[in-house]
Amino acid sequence: MVAEKNMRFQGKGKDLDQLAQQVEQQLKTEGYKTQSSKGPLGNIIQAQKAGILRDIITADRAFTILIAGQPNDFSVHIGVGKWIQNLAVAAAEIVLLSVLFIAIDVPEMLWTTHVENGIAKEISQIVG
Repeated sequence: MVAEKNMRFQGKGKDLDQLAQQVEQQLKTEGYKTQSSKGPLGNIIQAQKAGILRDIITADRAFTILIAGQPNDFSVHIGVGKWIQNLAVAAAEIVLLSVLFIAIDVPEMLWTTHVENGIAKEISQIVG
């Protein structure tokens, strides 16, 4: 199974770089370790929550958020994928098409969906 949530926003007139910074800051406020990069496809943010269970079971997994498009027509893709070391130097196209989203089991999928929905709701609030 693959976890992914897609949202599209139109007519918002948002600076996508600023939006990415706001989303990343919100995740940091919630205790996530983050890293971000701007690539040819858009702004990529990875967020990973520390914890004993996460460290034992899913040490290399992270939420990955891609913000892409134009200020008045953009999309936000949220998925679970492999934590990429040195995200800033990874080629965005390769990352997004190969190792961004990974298969996860059903119990973890339910938890992931719950957290993704929370992140999606926060992004919607930031967008306005």
